[in-house]
Amino acid sequence: MTLDEKDHAAVAAFCAENAIGLVVIGPEAPLVDGLADSLRAADIAVFGPSKAAAQLEGSKNFTKALCDRANIPTAGYVHCTSLEQAKEALATFSPPFVLKADGLAAGKGVVIAESEEHAHEALEDMFGGAFGSAGAEVVIEEFMEGEEASFFALTDGETVIPFGTAQDHKRVGEGDSGPNTGGMGAYSPARVLTEELVAETLERIVFPTVRQMRKDGTPYVGVLYAGLMLTDEGVKLVEYNCRFGDPECQVLMMRLQSDLAEYMLACASGSLAALPEPTFAEDTAMTVVMAAKGYPGTPEKGGAIVLDDTEGEGTKVFHAGTKLDGETLVANGGRVLNVTATGADTRAAQAAAYAAVEKVDFPSGFYRKDIGWREIAREG
Repeated sequence: MTLDEKDHAAVAAFCAENAIGLVVIGPEAPLVDGLADSLRAADIAVFGPSKAAAQLEGSKNFTKALCDRANIPTAGYVHCTSLEQAKEALATFSPPFVLKADGLAAGKGVVIAESEEHAHEALEDMFGGAFGSAGAEVVIEEFMEGEEASFFALTDGETVIPFGTAQDHKRVGEGDSGPNTGGMGAYSPARVLTEELVAETLERIVFPTVRQMRKDGTPYVGVLYAGLMLTDEGVKLVEYNCRFGDPECQVLMMRLQSDLAEYMLACASGSLAALPEPTFAEDTAMTVVMAAKGYPGTPEKGGAIVLDDTEGEGTKVFHAGTKLDGETLVANGGRVLNVTATGADTRAAQAAAYAAVEKVDFPSGFYRKDIGWREIAREG
């Protein structure tokens, strides 16, 4: 049976008929669409924020305004509702210009323009519909210098528990070159987020966010994924996601030793304070995204994939954009596979992940060959 996530009544009816005790909403679109609200109205426990709270990911301007109210460190910005306003606002910034479609754009709605000419072209694309309705409004931000990392926390709207760190690789090409994607690979933990920086992140960013959301009457329930920039002025918020993220989720789950369902149910029931912090393995986990040629533009679908002997001890292949064409596994999306492995450190995890990648027969696919390069350089 296939359920349409947009048909809230049908999803709620299915849950009631099958005595579903907990619904975990993974993608951002149904959260922003209010599926969690509809299920809670039917007395079904849900792990995931309400429609109002999911604006933390659904609207860049919503999050920036919340940062203003809660005094959360983030980049300076201007919210623009027209092309003319956006072009005028550029004069208040210096290149490179950070341009963000306000709404959901599948991780691709961010352009870093090196020149005013490039910025004008990108703005014309955004307001011209390149990202659909997501680009009807645009946020222009100051460019922040530093290294990016990701911090995760679970919350029931009041209690907050840390849930690990990771570092994603957004650009499509080696050395972080080319256009942004939904993520070409990640590793966890991100040791660049030291204990001191994690404490700073909680005190200055995550705790104030949860408090402000509760104060505003839109308590946040679920996983809070903070994209961070480690600047000379301290940790600053880049953006929030209201989900575990892809490819970050894969590396977090490879390391998690606690019972995830127990924590999700505690978030949904408001009892998170009764649980200890979850336990993670000391090992590093790394995932390498194998994408279809053409991504992040128009991906080449239908390419055959053979996965014989790819998985083994500490190695797992997560399917992201595949389907069966008869008996043949084929690509059916942009990011197709997440080849994931663990190791004693980042270098070992990288070696294991790429050894597994080499076993994948996917002629119409490609991947970055330098996932984890910053951390490996630090390890020496």
